[in-house]
Amino acid sequence: MTVRIPEHERLSLGNGVALILVPRRDVPLVAFNAVLRGGGLGDPASRPGLASLVAGLLEKGAGERSAYAFADVVEGAGGSFGAGTGPEALTVRGQFLARDQRLMLELLADALLRPMLDGAELEELAARQIELIRAAKDSDPAELIGTYGRAFLFGDHPYGRPVFGSEASLAAIGRDDVLRYYEGQFGAERLILVLAGDIDADSLARMAADSFSRWPRTPAPPPVLARPRAHTGRRALLVDFPGSAQTYFWIGSVGVDKRYPRRAALDLVNTLFGGRFTSLLNSELRIKSGLSYGARSSFARGSVPGEFSLRSFAQTENTGRALDLALRTLERLRHEGVSREMLDSARAYTLGQYPLGLETAADWAAMLAEIELYGLGRSYVDDYPAQLAAVGVAEAQAVIEEAFPPADSVAIVAIGDASRIRGAVSEYGTVLQMALTDPEFSLPWASGDEIRP
Repeated sequence: MTVRIPEHERLSLGNGVALILVPRRDVPLVAFNAVLRGGGLGDPASRPGLASLVAGLLEKGAGERSAYAFADVVEGAGGSFGAGTGPEALTVRGQFLARDQRLMLELLADALLRPMLDGAELEELAARQIELIRAAKDSDPAELIGTYGRAFLFGDHPYGRPVFGSEASLAAIGRDDVLRYYEGQFGAERLILVLAGDIDADSLARMAADSFSRWPRTPAPPPVLARPRAHTGRRALLVDFPGSAQTYFWIGSVGVDKRYPRRAALDLVNTLFGGRFTSLLNSELRIKSGLSYGARSSFARGSVPGEFSLRSFAQTENTGRALDLALRTLERLRHEGVSREMLDSARAYTLGQYPLGLETAADWAAMLAEIELYGLGRSYVDDYPAQLAAVGVAEAQAVIEEAFPPADSVAIVAIGDASRIRGAVSEYGTVLQMALTDPEFSLPWASGDEIRP
């Protein structure tokens, strides 16, 4: 398998904008990926979700167009335009026909440089996000368990904040907060703009320069993200969901960062442990025992280590058995490792999946923006298949020891009927308890690995 970064050009405008142009003439489309460094890092500690609301407002009126007019012109051109945020960056992405690339840049420049940030639209967005959170709590708490898990694991670290906000924080955000965020976090030197597709690179570079070269810089650089403290010991958070017939659980610890040198081995080992249907975790919890309909594990990797987590669910009466089996499976991985035959199976699976995510201009726009954001270099893509091919048992074992936590050094979150499962959960460490109806995702007196009564 050969997957290589396509030929492209990187330019830097005088005000600090990083512009990356990727000509691909297979289809008459142009995709853009505009990444602003900062994202959730710019949220005040008391206002998580602010960046998310700002992102939502970018397409709710900009330049001379109202929210309706903006949406109408995108739809009329058959294009797409959307914005969202993550812990370290705010991203605007979309795709238009090649003939409409001038309109595409006009809309993007209006959204980034001249958003209306309308107060009525803000209230509507915040109310909608609050209702989405409440609906998830009522019907599918599994959607939120990772948010509870990160808050419990990382505490006051920015990775512990809910990127999309909480019921309490969203209700507290006003237009003044939005304007302060925009004025402090939006500026030229923060922007990575990737344009990929059926383009004339020289012509599009001139258009992009006309649109963005006069954008001023931000008043300060993005906040420096501290490395989270390593997690030690085992403790549990019980989120009470009275009457629930199921327990949703999350087990996690601090993992590795985006520049982790054993990425290929990490992907293979995680595929074997919890990354596919036939994984060790899913085989134990679903296929063999029937305790769950599914179990998965994953790593979130940023500029500093994010979380390793596994998640599953079980009938309320099986909570203890499922938790115990998940932890024993994690410990089995650490004690027994993986075989050459297992690695070969995971290698074939991963090599088959990898090219599917790098087929379109939009895929490459997103990948090149990620490489630029984290300073990864083209080897992150070009060398990956060879790195996969070279992973052996010794390197896999090194990854298991470096990245996968011992079963007695994890944070555990369980959402379920506390009156029925507290005894089972308490078997796994000191238990803190909160209600699913609480308007925050964390206890105000629990921070990081320090617990204060």
